[in-house]
Amino acid sequence: MSRRAVVYLAWSLGGLSVAMFVGASVFTLLALLAKGESLYGMGELAVFALFLAFPVVGTLISTRRPENAVGWVCLAAGLCWMSIGIEEQWNAYVLASTGEPLVSVTYVALTQGLWVPPVGLLGIYMILLFPDGKLPSRRWRPLAWFAGVLMVFLVLAFAFLPGPLEGFPGVRNPLGIESLAWVSEKIIFVILLLPVCILASAVSLVFRYRRASGEVRQQIKWLAFAACFLGANYFGVLLVQIIFVPASTDSGPAAEPAWSSLLNNLVFLSYASIPIAVGVAVLKYRLYDIEIIINRALVYGLLTLLLAGTYLGSVVSLQYVFRSLTGEDSQIVIVASTLAIAAMFVPLRRRIQSFIDRRFYRRKYDAARTLEAFSVRLRSETDLDRLGSAMVSVAHETIQPSHASLWLREPGRGKVAE
Repeated sequence: MSRRAVVYLAWSLGGLSVAMFVGASVFTLLALLAKGESLYGMGELAVFALFLAFPVVGTLISTRRPENAVGWVCLAAGLCWMSIGIEEQWNAYVLASTGEPLVSVTYVALTQGLWVPPVGLLGIYMILLFPDGKLPSRRWRPLAWFAGVLMVFLVLAFAFLPGPLEGFPGVRNPLGIESLAWVSEKIIFVILLLPVCILASAVSLVFRYRRASGEVRQQIKWLAFAACFLGANYFGVLLVQIIFVPASTDSGPAAEPAWSSLLNNLVFLSYASIPIAVGVAVLKYRLYDIEIIINRALVYGLLTLLLAGTYLGSVVSLQYVFRSLTGEDSQIVIVASTLAIAAMFVPLRRRIQSFIDRRFYRRKYDAARTLEAFSVRLRSETDLDRLGSAMVSVAHETIQPSHASLWLREPGRGKVAE
């Protein structure tokens, strides 16, 4: 296939994904109007719009790097998500307007396992093929084949295994084959093989990173940072909700606070970091900025945790003291704690930055200290020979070039210090 045909195919699939998202948006709006509900429900579609980043990034990669399979994986996974979305919103609109579902139980049975391909493509093959679209080595071919067979098996299993049909209480799978009942009892163990394959793919990326150097390492850092960012957001929000969101009572589940819903939406927003990181890494756009991003994330993440912990600890402890002495809470405690946190921000940030540089960026930290020492010497040194030798030494120590020389030009003659 010619490059022009490949580019046309990529743009066509990307355009189809965008068109399906627009169609899903229209059906969502019509469903809300048919049910007489407010347009607040459109906010849920905004969260689903984040998955549109996968086909968009896939299109960009496939048109500029058509030989890289990562772009086609993102494009195919995004196309699957968009098709699932438009089917659900279309069915919701028909149900709201006519009172009857559009799809039959047979169609539902056939499409029960359609969530498997996008999860497998993104969780297994995108990681396994990242960043150049090729396997790390031939030893990973069995994993690629096994994952493909597993995905096909799960799609067929959800369609033809007997049992109750999800979303239709009291209805059994019309396509179920009773002779496969013994398989349905063990299907949970087969499903668990999917996260095992995802974990094995992550291990392959670790091995690739250890053997790589230069640009490949920077590319892997982008994906690893996005995954850590997503994981930190997810588990952080989960921990906050476990601690602060009220649990269910005998009268029913407690209402979710507005701030908890906002945190959940922020977690969904962080999913977009994965395709963005993949696009930056594969297209090599501002590739080396990842070092700055990681540094700032470590500094301000640790700073936020320390300041939040200090603020909560001071407020709780001081309020307890005031409550013991006066029998009531005091607003002065909150004001004083806020002022103390504001005063601590700059010095604490500097200390954390210094700690991060010493611990994780030792070469950069040592280079900065070397330049500071050289600047002090530069103000007091008068011997050009010593100064030239020191400058070349500093260049070797800080930027580590393969060769360095210093040329001092004077009227009528030149001098070289190496």
